[in-house]
Amino acid sequence: MRYLVRARVKPGRETDLLAAIEQQTLGQGSVAEGEYLRNMQDARLHPDNTARWVEVCYCPTPLQEERSYWEEYFDLTRVQDAHDRRKCRDHNGTESWACGDCDCTARLEENLKRTGTSFLESLRGKSE
Repeated sequence: MRYLVRARVKPGRETDLLAAIEQQTLGQGSVAEGEYLRNMQDARLHPDNTARWVEVCYCPTPLQEERSYWEEYFDLTRVQDAHDRRKCRDHNGTESWACGDCDCTARLEENLKRTGTSFLESLRGKSE
């Protein structure tokens, strides 16, 4: 399933988050380890100061496995279905693990690119 995640970096955690991204340790130990880095590469910063990204998650509860890794750096303000669950082939049982190669992630991320600014570039700018 895909989720649209909205989150604010916890005060004082910007430098640590950037270091974890640049040292590729963000999410280390998680089954979704590399996904965290991809999420941050694609995340967008919005005028309300929330970072937003599309998260692929196979857990029965949204971000069940990922939540503790994200909450080290972020206050998660909203996690919502990115599209209709009934159409998700993994969720409806049509095709297990379908989200990995499904084109809806690419479409959702393309739509997201047209909003806000690069979260990662903003984070780098704050640390300079």
